[in-house]
Amino acid sequence: MADLSRYEIAAIIPCFNEEVAIPRVIADLKRAVPGISVYVYDNNSSDDTSRVAAEAGAIVRFEPRRGKGNVVRRAFADIEADIYLMIDGDDTYDASAAPGMINTLIEENLDHVLGCRADNKEDSAYRPGHAQGNAMFNRLVSWVFKDRVSDMLSGYRVFSRRFVKAFPALSKEFEIETELTVFSMALRVPQKEVSVGFKDRPAGSDSKLRTFRDGFHILGTVVRLLAHERPWLFYGFISCVLFLLSLVLGVPVVWEFARTGLVPRLPTAVLSSSLVLIGVLSLVVAILQAGLLRARQEAMRLSYLRIPGIEQR
Repeated sequence: MADLSRYEIAAIIPCFNEEVAIPRVIADLKRAVPGISVYVYDNNSSDDTSRVAAEAGAIVRFEPRRGKGNVVRRAFADIEADIYLMIDGDDTYDASAAPGMINTLIEENLDHVLGCRADNKEDSAYRPGHAQGNAMFNRLVSWVFKDRVSDMLSGYRVFSRRFVKAFPALSKEFEIETELTVFSMALRVPQKEVSVGFKDRPAGSDSKLRTFRDGFHILGTVVRLLAHERPWLFYGFISCVLFLLSLVLGVPVVWEFARTGLVPRLPTAVLSSSLVLIGVLSLVVAILQAGLLRARQEAMRLSYLRIPGIEQR
């Protein structure tokens, strides 16, 4: 086991109206990781989150722009540490797993440790439909980006300084976890999954997730990242669909022209030709995007390598 007291460890807790749960989260983290600096980012709460967090011993900071992604971007930019732990302020994650996750990061020289929620199916802490939605997104992202992930929407993670300072953090809301997952896959950083406990919120604490709205946001983020990170797959698929439609519509027109010398369905012929042109344009976009992706990945990699990794002390 590494001597954690030799490292500057910062816990980042994004909070919006969590006055009921946040004192317990802070106390559990301080008990689990002595010497940890706990930063609570109040995201425009209307209750006493900031006051109770300060009384519990946290460093309270504020991010006025609503959304978890905005909080993470601000925290990653502002806080200087060797190791960063991110956890939700709703007391659903097992804070006692933090030392194990941090030690895994140090001992295996990793940049990202993902806390995968171990849920009891008989007494699930997930809201209805969330477990199925999470599993669907896990399968989709694993297939698209050719890397396995078991809980891409987990808000419990440990990062190296190198990861944090290289991460662009462009998302605004709950899709930040998707962006973190895809970034780690695209950059192929050394990472590992660790099983962590997961329980229901304490009484009097309400979830801020909106199932369908946030689900569509996450899906939109996956599609957008797919276009950026896998342009050949994204635009190539569009081209194939357009070429196939063009064939279905155009072959009868060409056959009729070859047999009679006439084009009786001129609108269909124009539509078929237009689909071919759009398909070709889509392939051109794929080529351009692939070149841009290569340049962007090289720049991201160089930026990542400029920052030293975790050293055992």
